[in-house]
Amino acid sequence: MTGTPAVEGFFDPEAQALIGSKCTGCGTYAFPARQGFCPNPHCGSDTVDLVPLSRTGKIWSYTSASYQPPPPFVPADPFVPFFILAVELAAEGLVVLGQAVAGTDAQDLRVGRDVEVVTDVLFTEDGENKLVWKFKLVEATK
Repeated sequence: MTGTPAVEGFFDPEAQALIGSKCTGCGTYAFPARQGFCPNPHCGSDTVDLVPLSRTGKIWSYTSASYQPPPPFVPADPFVPFFILAVELAAEGLVVLGQAVAGTDAQDLRVGRDVEVVTDVLFTEDGENKLVWKFKLVEATK
């Protein structure tokens, strides 16, 4: 999939990974990435590294966006409802929000269900795809 990130610095489309930060002092992760300070109030470190975050996690919560969000959201025409997932990333324990991929059915969503980060088109502007992370349900192994 070709294009550029819809929001710079949040996501690496080629690696299909969110970009976070990790404190070199205490190991606390953050998303979006922090620069120059640790988000842990009990840590005084001001050094953080940019790191790719887990590509997998579990649904922590979810909701339906049955109405068109206000700008700066760029809707499809016509607007198509979608799901917003709160996902606890596997290694970091962070809860990150993102859209579910198109075609996700409500009956397939449940808290604790495994998902993975994928690259998808958020919108197209001047013929260029603007890319973002979305969450895709991981098929259960039998």
